[in-house]
Amino acid sequence: MSQSHQVPMADPRLGEEEKAAVEAVLDSGMLAAGEAVAAFEAEFADYCDAAHAVATTNGTTALHAALEGLGIGAGDTVLTTPFTFVATANAVRLAGADPLFADVDPSTYNLDPAAARETIAAHDGGIDAVLAVHLYGLPAALDDLAEIADAHDAPLVEDCAQAHGARHRGRPVGSVGDVGCFSFYPTKNMTTGEGGMIVTDDAGVAERVRSFIDHGRSGSRGHVRVGHNFRLPEAAAAIGRVQLDRLPGYVERRREHASRLNEGLAGTELVTPTEPSHLRHAYNQYTVRCEQREQLRDHLADAGIDTAVYYPTPVHEESAYDGVEASAPVAERAAREVLSLPVHPQLSARDVDAVVDAVGSFEG
Repeated sequence: MSQSHQVPMADPRLGEEEKAAVEAVLDSGMLAAGEAVAAFEAEFADYCDAAHAVATTNGTTALHAALEGLGIGAGDTVLTTPFTFVATANAVRLAGADPLFADVDPSTYNLDPAAARETIAAHDGGIDAVLAVHLYGLPAALDDLAEIADAHDAPLVEDCAQAHGARHRGRPVGSVGDVGCFSFYPTKNMTTGEGGMIVTDDAGVAERVRSFIDHGRSGSRGHVRVGHNFRLPEAAAAIGRVQLDRLPGYVERRREHASRLNEGLAGTELVTPTEPSHLRHAYNQYTVRCEQREQLRDHLADAGIDTAVYYPTPVHEESAYDGVEASAPVAERAAREVLSLPVHPQLSARDVDAVVDAVGSFEG
């Protein structure tokens, strides 16, 4: 096939407003711990309907700092999903705790509450936290997961790295659990280049998180705990403020593209994304399933359509997690079959039609 029309998986763009915001920071001479970070935190907290927000260097450090702020550490067990980017589980280990993997729902790819209960029941020692991932931008089953967390007197942490703009029963993700964590990597729904954010309504957790990301500093009391330097630079925060203003429009564009893809791919052999009525999908990724994934991927590449696999290896099968046992056949099958198609806000109607046409011409 001709590759005259290329459709990329991602196309992050920073415009004149972002450039001007960075220039203002450079002109100010305040490159760290200044007004841009404070303003970005306040605006992001407001966006998430949260009382507090703490900016950090990336989504992984946001998760790590959140767990530290909740007091999760050595000897603790955190229930989470094996079907996610490895950073989710890495943050658990970086905090000194152990991940306990439960299987995922075959239609949402998020933690399956029934599997979670079975996994906990088979585990000797209970759990100390639940870490739910809103994979691809679809909120996890937070009602059931909150019940599980409450039953074990454990906090519920939301990994919202792919879910900026998603909602659970009308509430922004990040505001439902005890803590929410976001990433601002270039392929996310908004970006600061690299960056992250922790949101919470708990003032004590926010204070401990803020201390942990700043060498364990606590105001006039000096350094009261061992911490890291996970502070977000002023220039990144300046970009983030502009991107946050753009975020609602970005998410609407993603949802429009997803709706067109759903319509155009109906009747094909692909399993398209689901969106339960009480959830609002933010479509960081538009992910389908196909038993002939590799053949489909090659076919789309020949047609100039970029694709990606998130994720080809469940975390418990990664070499870094050798020795960690998990019963997750649904996640393992999903890892063999999922394929993400372009859905980012820079796509044109022609781009979306090209994706639909290329999939429609696939003969698996």
